[in-house]
Amino acid sequence: MTDLILVRHGETVWHAENRYAGVSDVGLTDRGAAQGEALGRWAAAHPVDAVVASTLSRARLTAQPAADALGLPLRTDARLCEVDFGEGEGLTRTEMAARFPDALEAFLAAPARQPLPSGEPGTIAIARARTALDALVNEHPDGRVLVVMHSTLLRLVLCDLLGIDPDRYRTVMPSVTNGALTTLRTDGRRWALLGFNVPV
Repeated sequence: MTDLILVRHGETVWHAENRYAGVSDVGLTDRGAAQGEALGRWAAAHPVDAVVASTLSRARLTAQPAADALGLPLRTDARLCEVDFGEGEGLTRTEMAARFPDALEAFLAAPARQPLPSGEPGTIAIARARTALDALVNEHPDGRVLVVMHSTLLRLVLCDLLGIDPDRYRTVMPSVTNGALTTLRTDGRRWALLGFNVPV
């Protein structure tokens, strides 16, 4: 059995205004950096075999203290980056409603299958993230891996692995706390959710 511990990166400078970060490389706040340090302390007490992060700096900086605490190299994988929100990048939902109201309405109705203008469909993001996670499971068939990623992608992947319609990710999992732990266990075929949004 493999345990994957999925973590949303620390708080970013766009968090307070709820701007869609997506693939934009947004920096951490002081609180976000502190959440990374807390994850490092957790890792020191709960060792893992590998620490992997998306290539975006907010994920790398959140994951680095855990890698340092365990003396492990921090590995990065672009397949774990957030969904690309296209023309929605950097905007609030109110700003999107002013610029492309019909596209926003379609996205909110089916967020996994109907992307924002020029954006990435959630179903495509699931497929790329699944290849990364499946590779980690194959590499660590009896191990524990810490994966620092992003809110929307994390919820989409959870829906896919647990047999939930990914268009429901916002209603089934309304939010993911920065720095919280979501633990999955798999034998390579079946997946079980051991914990969701657990504070460190």
